[in-house]
Amino acid sequence: MAYTEFPTYRGRMEYVCLDCGARYPGDSLLYTCPQCGGVFLLENLDFSKLKERSGAQWREIFDARCATRATALRGIFRYYELLAPLMDEEDIVYLGEGLTPIVEAAPALRDSVGIPFAYKNDGQNPSASFKDRGMACAFSFLKWLCRRQQWDEVLTVCASTGDTSAAAALYAAYVGAPLKSVVLLPHGKVTPQQLSQPLGSGATVLELPGVFDDCMKVVELLAENYRVALLNSKNSWRILGQESFAYEIAQWYGWDISTLCIFVPIGNAGNVTAIMSGFLKLLDLGIITALPRMFGVQSEHADPVWRYYDAPKNARHWQPVTVAPSVAQAAMIGNPVSFPRVRTLAERFVEKGGERAFQVMRVTEQQIMDAMIMANRHGHIACTQGGECLAGLINAKLLGLVTADEHAVLDSTAHALKFAGFQEMYFNNTFPPEYNVTPDTKLANKPELLLPESARQGRDAATFTRMGAEAVVARLGLQKKG
Repeated sequence: MAYTEFPTYRGRMEYVCLDCGARYPGDSLLYTCPQCGGVFLLENLDFSKLKERSGAQWREIFDARCATRATALRGIFRYYELLAPLMDEEDIVYLGEGLTPIVEAAPALRDSVGIPFAYKNDGQNPSASFKDRGMACAFSFLKWLCRRQQWDEVLTVCASTGDTSAAAALYAAYVGAPLKSVVLLPHGKVTPQQLSQPLGSGATVLELPGVFDDCMKVVELLAENYRVALLNSKNSWRILGQESFAYEIAQWYGWDISTLCIFVPIGNAGNVTAIMSGFLKLLDLGIITALPRMFGVQSEHADPVWRYYDAPKNARHWQPVTVAPSVAQAAMIGNPVSFPRVRTLAERFVEKGGERAFQVMRVTEQQIMDAMIMANRHGHIACTQGGECLAGLINAKLLGLVTADEHAVLDSTAHALKFAGFQEMYFNNTFPPEYNVTPDTKLANKPELLLPESARQGRDAATFTRMGAEAVVARLGLQKKG
């Protein structure tokens, strides 16, 4: 079979509870363990069959698929065998997600930070965030499951701070019947740009007072008692799709990632979970020979994972926190549902890569905004979570945790335009005091009105053009051609 044809390999998937170890078949809608309430990871019972090929052969296969014209293999399912190898080609949902660019830092920015790094711009996914990776996998699974079960209607639900709802609504709108989309948002905690997305996709948008954690509890209650498809990070199929981030980084760097440091905002902890899981699979198959180092990053306004790992190893205790307002809205989560996955996979990561393989950084709101503005002033399109990662890298360098002979890859989870409101508050110095952000005037930027509105009135076009040009010349100090 040609490498660019749809794979014939199929696996058998099971949910595995990380608390009690119970197992359940993968062809069902399960999000937490019915026995103990723990969260799942999905396991392919036939993963060992993939070892019949060498790491070099897998590298050749994935590299060959770069040239495919087969829609089902053009996005995250380029790595079909590593993700959710249950579905047939007709089940795969592809909206252009995945394969987002890795852009090296502008030279001046790199020199300022003092370490080479790149942004992986996941804001260049279809709904402008990394959540599309998980949704492509979750909705492909739902198509497959609905076809097998002959269901005539399934309600997809999610709680969101913006990006999850945008992605869920987009994919539900594309797939159509039997899927319908409902999203639950914390009132006033989602940017106007993000709110417009599920509304535009036709989802039923419901709001509740409170924060994300409050909305999450509601959708969890719904998922436990009604036949709905939960699309938050508790959905293990979403986590599988997000593993593609790791595979793309490894492939981009020629499958040699031993000197890379990956910085990821933690939020609900699904993405850092998925990325670690992806790298571990590559190592197990010999596709890579060494792990990169993983750095999770949290704002001090929502830092439960940092607090857990900051404690001495023998004194660690998991404790959710009450969040304060954060510019990194997608990371403003005080009780991340995927923390048990983080703990499990971090242990595996450290076992395979050493004690320095996994660490968590904490940054301030001020550092997040300064870093986001600084990055974008150098030609990047980082969101606030991308700013969080750059702030994490800067802090890690100051603490001596990374060195100039390493190379960092920062996860910018969404497009900068989704957070234009925070940029506007920065430039106009209008942040509410609870954010603890004071703009750096060297980074602020505002439009300048060169002429009063009255300058246009009663003048012909030629006169106004001359006046406008003279105002520009005066402002910029232009010299006439010699």
